[in-house]
Amino acid sequence: MKNLFLLFALCSTLSGCGKVIPADTEIAVVPKPERVTEGQGVFPLTVSTRVALLFDDERLPYVTAALDEVLMPVFGRGLETLEADIPVAEAVNIVRDEAMPADAYRLEVAPGRVDIVAGGAQGAFYAVQTLRQLIPVAAYDVTNVRAVELPVVTIEDKPCLGYRGMMLDVCRHFFTVDEVKEAIDLMAMHKLDVFHWHLTDDQGWRIEIKKYPKLTEVGSVRKRTLIGRDPGGEYDENCKYDETPYGGFYTQDEIRDVVDYAAKRFITVIPEVEFPGHAVGALASYPWLGCTGEQYEVRQTWDIDDRVFCIGKESTFEFIEGVLEEVVALFPSEYIHIGGDECPTVMWEKCPHCKARMKAERLKRPRQLQNYATARVEKFLNAHGRRLIGWDEILEGDVTPTATIMSWRGAKGGIKAAKQGNYVIMAPTTNCYLDYYQTRDTAGEPLSIGGYLPVEKVYALDPYEQLTPEEQGYILGVQANLWTEYIATWPHAQYMLLPRLSALAEVGWSLDRKDYGDYLRRVRRLAKLYDAYGYNYAKHIFGE
Repeated sequence: MKNLFLLFALCSTLSGCGKVIPADTEIAVVPKPERVTEGQGVFPLTVSTRVALLFDDERLPYVTAALDEVLMPVFGRGLETLEADIPVAEAVNIVRDEAMPADAYRLEVAPGRVDIVAGGAQGAFYAVQTLRQLIPVAAYDVTNVRAVELPVVTIEDKPCLGYRGMMLDVCRHFFTVDEVKEAIDLMAMHKLDVFHWHLTDDQGWRIEIKKYPKLTEVGSVRKRTLIGRDPGGEYDENCKYDETPYGGFYTQDEIRDVVDYAAKRFITVIPEVEFPGHAVGALASYPWLGCTGEQYEVRQTWDIDDRVFCIGKESTFEFIEGVLEEVVALFPSEYIHIGGDECPTVMWEKCPHCKARMKAERLKRPRQLQNYATARVEKFLNAHGRRLIGWDEILEGDVTPTATIMSWRGAKGGIKAAKQGNYVIMAPTTNCYLDYYQTRDTAGEPLSIGGYLPVEKVYALDPYEQLTPEEQGYILGVQANLWTEYIATWPHAQYMLLPRLSALAEVGWSLDRKDYGDYLRRVRRLAKLYDAYGYNYAKHIFGE
């Protein structure tokens, strides 16, 4: 079959045989472009079409590689590239307009050529993702394609928000490097630009730290996993477990590979290393990190755990700084996420080390120990040229004015942070938690953590809620979150992400031009592309 496919491709190239796939009848791009001007006629894109590069940028190969990735399923190969000083007829020309923002583009399809005019390589990459949605879907159903017709159109576009993110939790259930790369491909397709990688938690430590090898030798494996829904702390003989060890972690070479893969898709990877809560994976590896020094096991259930890092011991800070030294060496991102959510103070209230710390630092409440710890970690990150992000719990004390807040418990935390001058990423459970059910009729759905979040609710997110125009300037962007307590496979993860991820992408990219009715029209076309790529997605939005 492979040889036959190559024969068809060769035939198309040498003798002009093969099918011409007509342009689709409508132009429907997600996320919604700033301006679409339709024209008359088509441009026949063939395997012989060349790509002319009219400016120099070390990241242009990422753009041409993206175009090849788009066309490979259609033609079985990419296009020849050449350097040029002026636009070339019958070619795809990639041109820089230095007056445009780096992530802006203009895609001009004319009968005689295609021009991608962008502020930089990033904008050109986004133009390629738009071009992907202009290729007739029928082209993916045949192997003998000579040409695909692109509709004559001019699309002018740029994103509204600079931070358009997706978080993937790999601690509760682990995903392979290839699956993580598929997640990044999905992000690129939807013009998202930040991959938040949740790497440490009670149920597993997933990143190799050479200074502390037990984090992966011990902390990456739990001896069994709870079956069915978590009872919320009431564990008795009615709870069932699979009695199977479960683990996995990423080596530092694998981390570098993923970071590089994302960079070639203009996606920044932000790691999350939880501190001071969600710490059992670390405490099981090194018991001296806890308040009591007890030997723990990696957690086998999902709810919040009282066993957290001891803030009274200097050795705790030596540990987290040692971890973060290796983290910042692996991730070139401006931001490092330190979690900070769901951190009980139960152990601190009893711990003599923590009590001594409170006395020395003149802290009145145990909760202030978290603010003390967060400020120390932020100072360390700042000294390494990085900035700190934490979940909105870090607002519950005197948070530093330079910390960035990720608002998850509704929008309230983000609103408060923006009003006091902290930068904010909006990721509220009300609109952004894609591990929630997509329909109220849950009987036929995979087991989920609960909640109800249809596509329409994702689309309704207003990151500027209750903020003045000046305060809106502190909103960096939005993020979809996929927690994986009940998501054990990549096909299940795809199902939870799609098409809701497209709705979140449109909030971030097209905030000032959202139209849910028009989105429904366009996302139906996008779903055909999901089908062509073999993605598993929920079809509730389409009445299926």
